[in-house]
Amino acid sequence: MTTPPIIELTTRARDVFRLVVDAYLETGQPVGSRTLSKLAALNLSPASIRNVMQDLEEYGLLSSPHTSAGRLPTEQGLRLFVDGMMQVAEPSAEDRAQIEASLSEGGPIESALAQATSALSGLSACAGLVLVPKHERVLKQLAFVPLSANQSLVVLVAGDGAVENRVIDIPAGLNPSALVEAGNYISATLSGLTLTEAMARVRREIEAERIAIDRAAQDLVSRGLAIWSSDGADRPVLIVRGQANLLDESAVGDLDRVRQLLDELETKQDIAGLLDSAREGAATRIFIGSENKLFSLSGSSVIAAPYRGSDGRVVGVVGVIGPTRLNYARIVPMVDFTAQSLSRLIR
Repeated sequence: MTTPPIIELTTRARDVFRLVVDAYLETGQPVGSRTLSKLAALNLSPASIRNVMQDLEEYGLLSSPHTSAGRLPTEQGLRLFVDGMMQVAEPSAEDRAQIEASLSEGGPIESALAQATSALSGLSACAGLVLVPKHERVLKQLAFVPLSANQSLVVLVAGDGAVENRVIDIPAGLNPSALVEAGNYISATLSGLTLTEAMARVRREIEAERIAIDRAAQDLVSRGLAIWSSDGADRPVLIVRGQANLLDESAVGDLDRVRQLLDELETKQDIAGLLDSAREGAATRIFIGSENKLFSLSGSSVIAAPYRGSDGRVVGVVGVIGPTRLNYARIVPMVDFTAQSLSRLIR
């Protein structure tokens, strides 16, 4: 039977369904009719509750793991609950303070992202994930420092003040003046460009024979820029914190699922692809169980929200991953607040 919209359920069915989902999200265990009949919110006998639960099972909203056991919400049921019944509140003042404190420690943006992910992981009792912005450094200065007859150190100073070093091989017997000439040319004519832009200009000028340095220096410029610009395309970087949270007491009886999930977390490029899909939305997105192929085997949920740069464009995604019985009503606004805080930080 096709899953009905929430408005098509009777008031009695909605009440029973909500209580089943609430109990499952709290305990992770099947919920029986006798348990529900003891709740003050329901004035129904166990027999009446069983009839309603049977109807919900036929709709595909509940399932029964064993004949004599209670019911669990299905993935379709959780989706219906999240989209049509869940009441989301603002994060608590304590949660907000902890997230903001993690972002106020200073340092590189990658450090702040890692701190925010750790805080989100601790507050949600899930694994925290953040997709670092696709970012290409803007060139300020590049210099070649001879190390030996066959090697040179390439020193890159980026527009944001970051300094990185690489070692490259150079032809034996190369005149040291070629190293100086190559560094001076880059710093004087290519400063302010991204590495990809600088590399493209050098190639164009070499092809047009307009580059005003000798052949040896031309080769050094090309190779020196290439080792950086090729790295610039390797992003985005994924930061994962809090895998230990996936091994809580409720998972002891489901170690195969957790083991599968940990294996999937090792496939960081695939996770980056999953989170990248959250860039398309303007708000927090929720992937439940098999709704995403990556975590379909382990039956996990992902809650992810995009954060934005100074120009308002989405530059990255932050989120959490955990079992499908997440406390969605608490964690969704927490993820959303973290994304908003990151957006303010990098503007």
